[in-house]
Amino acid sequence: MEMYGVLLMLAVIVSTETQVVHRDVLFLGCSDAEKEFLYGFDGEELYHSDFIRKEGVVTAPDFADPVGFPGAYEGSVAQLEACKQNLATYIKACKPTDEQLTPPDASIYSKGDVVLGVQNTLICLVTGLFPPPVNVSWTKNNQIVAEDVSLSQYRIKNDGTFNIFSSLKFTPAEGDIYSCTVYHKALESHFITKTWEVDVAVPGVGPAVFCGVGLSLGLLGVAAGTFFLIKGNNCN
Repeated sequence: MEMYGVLLMLAVIVSTETQVVHRDVLFLGCSDAEKEFLYGFDGEELYHSDFIRKEGVVTAPDFADPVGFPGAYEGSVAQLEACKQNLATYIKACKPTDEQLTPPDASIYSKGDVVLGVQNTLICLVTGLFPPPVNVSWTKNNQIVAEDVSLSQYRIKNDGTFNIFSSLKFTPAEGDIYSCTVYHKALESHFITKTWEVDVAVPGVGPAVFCGVGLSLGLLGVAAGTFFLIKGNNCN
């Protein structure tokens, strides 16, 4: 699978007491199976085009200053058509060369604190891969899970590799074991698997024992003080 991409990076120096360099990124990429269009700033994605839902998605957090991208989706559709034409030309004109591959790493974690019986989300983060695509699959207790699974857009890094994550909605139950498997041609066995087990920490007896002993000693101290106070008054 051939991949053609265009990456535009603009470095801006803000003149203050110290010079700060910011990076403004536009990424456009296409292959015979995938297409990507996104804007980024300082390593964070601000916008991407969702070609499945046919709309633009602003991904800046709510607390950030609002940023608009009018006409970005329509423009990305036109640029992707040009990307496909360039890809076809590139394949015909250029001789095959050894492709530079970078194998991804993966990690799996829960989005929120784990509470038995309360719905949560597992996230499988895939980092440092090149080139796309990458495939991610989930299992629960060694059974393939296909429902409530989503896959993000690719996020390009400053070194030219990509990050992507898959999420799985689940309801924790004690002893359940989940795994995400990442498939990429740069991996030695073409895949890696990460596992995650539902393990809710149960408070130990130590704190309760120490609390009980401390309370008992405190009550004994109060009782002893009251006794000696009464004895002293009787002596007077």
